[in-house]
Amino acid sequence: MEGSDCELLEESVRPAKRITITESNMKSRYAIEFHELEKIGSGEFGAVYKCVKRLDGCVYAIKRSKKPLAGSVDEQNALREVYAHAVLGQHPHVVRYYSAWAEDDHMLIQNEYCNGGSLADAISEDYRTMHYFTEPELKDLLLQVARGLKYIHSMSLVHMDIKPSNIFISRTELPSMTVDEADDEEGSPRKVTYKIGDLGHVTRVSSPQVEEGDSRFLANEVLQEDYSQLPKADIFALALTVWSAAGAEPLPTNGDQWHEIRQGRLPTVPQVLSQEFLDLIKLMITPDPEKRPSAVALVRHSVLLSASRKSAEQLRIELNAREVQERPAAEVWPLPVCSPELPELKKAQMAKAVAEERALFPDRMTTRSTSQNRTSRLIGKKMNRSVSLTIY
Repeated sequence: MEGSDCELLEESVRPAKRITITESNMKSRYAIEFHELEKIGSGEFGAVYKCVKRLDGCVYAIKRSKKPLAGSVDEQNALREVYAHAVLGQHPHVVRYYSAWAEDDHMLIQNEYCNGGSLADAISEDYRTMHYFTEPELKDLLLQVARGLKYIHSMSLVHMDIKPSNIFISRTELPSMTVDEADDEEGSPRKVTYKIGDLGHVTRVSSPQVEEGDSRFLANEVLQEDYSQLPKADIFALALTVWSAAGAEPLPTNGDQWHEIRQGRLPTVPQVLSQEFLDLIKLMITPDPEKRPSAVALVRHSVLLSASRKSAEQLRIELNAREVQERPAAEVWPLPVCSPELPELKKAQMAKAVAEERALFPDRMTTRSTSQNRTSRLIGKKMNRSVSLTIY
């Protein structure tokens, strides 16, 4: 009986020991599963850390909330972000979500790490060096973020806090391009991908629970608690985000200039942009939200058409032309259309193709010829550039 009692006593104690071990594992999940490399950002929510997951060796961004979390606004924002990621799933222009958990009264969210930092970092560096995004770069930025908003809006959600610090940059080296690598949906392969992040203010289009984002990018109708056109508030904020990248002075948080922008008057920028591009940005900030283009209309807009419909063959033509321009004159081969060895029919076909390209993309042909005498900067090209990795 004594031996039996001892066995029963041991069995009754064992489950408690197992529970203790499990709780210990849950509390130290961050330390057990991740190796922290560095702190890369901080904000009202908390801090963001660049970490390597021990299991797969991949780098992630871990957001860790402040204390106390339970019952606070931070908790609601964190839960809202997790719920939004759960609904949205995966999209190339939305920062990818992997996991979330709570430990020691902190909410931790494991997200994709974007190696190019935030758009706010790039804008700060450009402002310091007075070397701003060019118009083709601005169009590319606008198009990519619009694609992300199109996806978010298609799920009957709105972001409500679009701004440079919530747009992240992912750089991928693509040493070569072939026709097979072209992506019909997302356009040609890119070295730079812009992704929408920080979904803490996301809400539903119907029956929304709106928490106002950054006042610098806030549409006036949201301030007036008119939530009938919430997706157009994201369009308004996107326009000002792109305009900041164009070199505009830091946007006001209030005052006369704040109201002037809400009346459709853009601040000045230190570069000359085409009238059609200016008209599109002005349309995106028009006081009447119904007149602003939707995200669907933006990705199909004629101003951005050339950026979204470039074929791999057209890119090849541009790359070949650039290589010819960069070679010494003695190394330049005659253009194929002038070669006497080509049949007349082939020469006619190539001449027709060049003529069609010139007719379809006159601005590109002009830009290519006028840009030979100046050095252009394309985001993501091989260059030395100081960019911080601040997330917030």
